[in-house]
Amino acid sequence: MSKQQPAWEKAREGFVAQWGSLGTQWGINRTMAQIHALLMTAPQPMCTDEVMEKLQISRGNAHTNLKELVAWNLVRIITHKGDRKEYFEAEKDVWKIFITITRERKRREIEPAIRLLRDCAAQTKDETSGPGREFNQQMKDLDEFLSFGVKVGDTVIAMKHASALQWAMRLLG
Repeated sequence: MSKQQPAWEKAREGFVAQWGSLGTQWGINRTMAQIHALLMTAPQPMCTDEVMEKLQISRGNAHTNLKELVAWNLVRIITHKGDRKEYFEAEKDVWKIFITITRERKRREIEPAIRLLRDCAAQTKDETSGPGREFNQQMKDLDEFLSFGVKVGDTVIAMKHASALQWAMRLLG
């Protein structure tokens, strides 16, 4: 007679699957998001073999995505004396996860976009009329908007969790 799966494990499987789907909307691949969800909800650090078995993925896929999660600072490598395997542990503090993802997306996506906008504005700064002038102004407006968003984001991630929640409640209330 087979042992029935505990309710939390069944719920966890649904969470891992859904987190994977959401990850694709956030700009990361499904497997990377699923591994993150799996590790974030794991009671203990997991080795690559355990991740592969739980998600039914190849070693290469697991290895590549685990390395990327470590590079994003969302997952840490844990070693045990006398054990050659590496184990992986995800950050579980939701505020720290938010801060880490926000900083990483800023570095990978927003900062290059701002550099592009500024470069386009610089290339067209001498345009005095017509479409060239309109393009230059649009680049400046987009730069101003994104730069403002970065300042707001930097302010929020510099706050302690409780202070950020209080600020957001005042803003939304």
